Amino acid sequence: MIVTGASSGIGRELALAAARKGYAVVLCARRADRLDEVARAIRAEGGACTSVVADVRDLATPQRLLEAAHPYGRVDVIANVAGSGAPGKLLEQSDAAIALQWDVHVAAPLRIAKAALPALIATRGQLLFIGSGLARVPAPNFGAYAPAKAAIRAAAQQLRRELHDDGVGVMYVDPGAVDTEFSEAAGMDRNAATGMLAKADAVAQRILHGVMRRAARVNAVPWQTAGVILGEWFPGLADAAMKRIVDSPAPKGERSDAAPVIPSVASEANAVVGPPPALSTALEPVARRMERVKLSHTFVESLLVPGATLVLTEVAMRWAGMPNKNERAAMHEVLTALADAGVIEPLGDETWRVPRGPV
Repeated sequence: MIVTGASSGIGRELALAAARKGYAVVLCARRADRLDEVARAIRAEGGACTSVVADVRDLATPQRLLEAAHPYGRVDVIANVAGSGAPGKLLEQSDAAIALQWDVHVAAPLRIAKAALPALIATRGQLLFIGSGLARVPAPNFGAYAPAKAAIRAAAQQLRRELHDDGVGVMYVDPGAVDTEFSEAAGMDRNAATGMLAKADAVAQRILHGVMRRAARVNAVPWQTAGVILGEWFPGLADAAMKRIVDSPAPKGERSDAAPVIPSVASEANAVVGPPPALSTALEPVARRMERVKLSHTFVESLLVPGATLVLTEVAMRWAGMPNKNERAAMHEVLTALADAGVIEPLGDETWRVPRGPV
């Protein structure tokens, strides 16, 4: 089983549960330290796993995932769990914020599915996509998240019918509102909504049960799904309920006078300001160097977590796994260029800090 967004939340719990069921698991997420924790937990219980530190938006990621699965000899399940949420009114969000939602929730999962299709046909395997109740009854102030989830819901239904004759199962999961870092980054007050939020491990168990049954759909929190269905049937009632949301304070992280906060990939949910207007200009002096070593702007953007400390060695390993001398030097040049442009602040000893405010 290949699991994206495996460093925390539903992805982490699904990876652990799958390993306990005997799956060898390929773990994918951006945060190497978190992936290491999950990998250690799996191996401590006698499971097998491989970690791939990558952003699902990176065009090279699908092939990297398949190469990581190659030693196991087969691919049975692709679990597209990585996700992102960005509070804000849809038409007030930046082009980058809207594009990020589409890339993370629609384009990246479809690229991974396309690359893995021959392997899944060979094993009569399964594709798994994570949706949301907001795909059916969108709520105000969730920006481009709801439209993106509506798109992947439609894509999952379409693929289920298109791939039926190939023997590939396709499952769409409505996880409900879940108590994870992602929920908080998307604007939910986890403390206030404690009784309403499902536990990630319980949702993961329901997903895994759906995999075992080759289910077409999993509603992880049925009563929440029932509420969504009522909202579809009675749009007037849904509109009245949504008006209460509009009239209440904006989701955490949203300010009408500020650029929207865009969480990073998925169940990882580190708030990233991005992409900063100064970034392209800051990287101009090292643009050709980045091109030669295939260091993407997307990866550099993903580093700009407000308040984060960037250590050269750690950042280079997140990007290249085991960087060679040339790759480490290229990363140093990029970080230095960002510091020279004022995008990040030098702390000394090959260490920098991302400002907490917009850059």
